[in-house]
Amino acid sequence: METCLGILIPFVGTTIGAAMVFFMGKSIKESVEKILLGFASGVMIAASVWSLLIPAIDMSEEQGKIAWLLPTLGFLTGIIFLLIIDKILAHFQLEEEIILDHKASKMKKTSMLVLAVTLHNIPEGMAVGVVFAGAMIGNAGITMASAFALAIGIAIQNFPEGAIISMPLKGNGMSKGKAFLYGTLSGIVEPIGAVITIYLTSLIVPVLPFILAFAAGAMIYVVVEELIPEAQDINFSRFGIIGVSIGFSIMMILDVALG
Repeated sequence: METCLGILIPFVGTTIGAAMVFFMGKSIKESVEKILLGFASGVMIAASVWSLLIPAIDMSEEQGKIAWLLPTLGFLTGIIFLLIIDKILAHFQLEEEIILDHKASKMKKTSMLVLAVTLHNIPEGMAVGVVFAGAMIGNAGITMASAFALAIGIAIQNFPEGAIISMPLKGNGMSKGKAFLYGTLSGIVEPIGAVITIYLTSLIVPVLPFILAFAAGAMIYVVVEELIPEAQDINFSRFGIIGVSIGFSIMMILDVALG
């Protein structure tokens, strides 16, 4: 029951964020958007380090392997994986923009954002699944409390993610109900990915450090490639920095206090 509850927590965060479409205006105030993006970045950076990379290094060492080898390979593989995904998405987006008019192109761009976020949520779901799998094993150096800390942290950063998806959809003319549905569905892949990862626990134990680091690399890629650039603006850069600081601090406290 604890594991079932834990893997659903990030999805709840996305759903609550997407629900903001019912309570806010046509668009998010730019300063608020920058803080939310920065906040999500800070949470993901801290989660990648404390909840994924450090346990991966410790676990690799406990298995008698070179402590840094599998975590490094996993981290780089996660980044390369999303580099390939983003290149594929950019190719399809360019083709669509060539044949669509401006209004349709704007909606298509938003749709591509939904698809991109959905794909990027898969490694987050794997991350949650793999830490709960480690906690269930009992000898992987991961506690159930630290697994919940990661799930809560990802849920916190999923809140602005859900809002950032649903709000532009509504602004482009979509109904509130549909915008909420699309925002919510972007997060459904997380519990699915978590369940699959847990189901394969017996197979992934030897490569658990690699998978933890893979999830960390994928999350850092999303932060560096998308969230931080989006949070930067000549007039609002300080809001992004404030968001990163708060998000990083909260996730660090969660992980250290509960882990």
